[in-house]
Amino acid sequence: MAITLNFAWLEAVLLASVRMIAFLVIAPPFSHNSFPLRIKGMLAIGLALAVSPQVAKGYVSPDTAGFVVSLITELVVGAMLGFLVMLVFSAIQSAGNLIDLFGGFQLAQAFDPQSMINGAQFARLFHMTAIALLFASGGYQLIIGGLARTFTALPLAGGMNLAAPAKAMTDGVGQMLLAALQIAGPLIVVLFLADAGLGLITRVAPALNAFALGFPLKILITLVLGSVLFVAMPRIVESITGNAVGVLMGVK
Repeated sequence: MAITLNFAWLEAVLLASVRMIAFLVIAPPFSHNSFPLRIKGMLAIGLALAVSPQVAKGYVSPDTAGFVVSLITELVVGAMLGFLVMLVFSAIQSAGNLIDLFGGFQLAQAFDPQSMINGAQFARLFHMTAIALLFASGGYQLIIGGLARTFTALPLAGGMNLAAPAKAMTDGVGQMLLAALQIAGPLIVVLFLADAGLGLITRVAPALNAFALGFPLKILITLVLGSVLFVAMPRIVESITGNAVGVLMGVK
C-alpha cells in the first residue's frame, strides 16, 4: 500500500502552527500560565489544521534555506500579533494599577506567577476578571477568528511590512493609556477630591488629624466605587476585545 504525502500541505500547516503558537504564548487570555505549554501547542496545531484549506492554497514549497527563513518569519509575525493584542488588554491592568496607586493599595503589591504581573489587589482582580469574561462571553473566539483572518492579510512566507506593526504599536500605546484613564478616571477624580477635602479640613482644624482618617476613608471610597466599576467590566472587556480584533485585522 502506497501512501502519498503532500509535503507542501504539511509545510503550510507547520508554518501556520508556528504563527499560532507564537501568538498563543503571548496574547491573552491564552498566555496565562494555567494553560500548559503542551496544551497551547496542541491548540495551535488544531487551529493550523482548521485553516489548512486557506493557507495551503497557492503555497509553493521553497528550498531548505527558504523554509527556515519562513519559519523564523512566521514566528516573528505571530509574536508581533500576540504582543499587539496583549498591548490592547494591558489597559485593564493599567487601570487597576492606577486605582491601587491612588487608593493606597500599592503598598501591598505582589507578583502573580500565573499571570506574570506585578500589582496590588485591583490590578490582579481586573486582570483575572478580564480573562474570565473572555472565556465566559466567547470573546476568545473573536480573537482566534481575527488570528485566522490574518492569513489572508499576511500569507504564509509572504513577509511583513514593519511600518504597519510599528504604527499599530504606537497607536496601541496611546489607546492603552487613554482606555486606562477612561476606566479608572472617575474613581481617581473622587480620590483626588477626597485628598483635597482632607487637606482643607486639616488647615481649618489641625487638631482633628484628618490625614489619620484619610487611609480608611480612601479605602472605603475605593471599595465602594471600585465595585461599581467592577459591574461595568463586561462592557469594558467587550469593547477592548473589539479593539484587539481590529488591531489584528489592521496589520498588513
